[in-house]
Amino acid sequence: MATITLKGNTIHTIGDLPSVGSKAPGFELIKSDLSKSSLNDYAGSKVILNIFPSIDTGTCATSVRKFNQEASSLDNVKVLCISRDLPFAHGRFCGAEGIENVITLSDFVDGSFGKSYNLLFADGPLAGLDSRAVIVLDENQNIIYTEQVAETTEEPNYEAALASLK
Repeated sequence: MATITLKGNTIHTIGDLPSVGSKAPGFELIKSDLSKSSLNDYAGSKVILNIFPSIDTGTCATSVRKFNQEASSLDNVKVLCISRDLPFAHGRFCGAEGIENVITLSDFVDGSFGKSYNLLFADGPLAGLDSRAVIVLDENQNIIYTEQVAETTEEPNYEAALASLK
């Protein structure tokens, strides 16, 4: 169980992120067009998993914008922005913001992604949503970087995540 904060108040996730060097757990999530997407769809590419509670909050939206900007210059890297928001919310946000370089995926069906990556908030006002984290995978779907953001209202360390790709 990871201990993090939300506006300075202690909250917990259901566990710790998968460890660097381990194989990324598989998943099946929903795209904004309601089609299914699995980790296997990105085999052979490096993958940044940008995970957050809700695209409708300022910090979460900023992370999607920032990774969208960075993704345009990355070779053989897919950026997956994942939350439990409905796919319609992802589509609305990306359409309004002109987001085209990242792929938004929803964990709304059963929260299985958040469970397998130990990201679900276990308590507090966001219980049941995925916590803010970044996980980077190599071309073989091995985890090469993780960050469980300690304060939920803060942005992830973009520079460290991007540096792990080199």
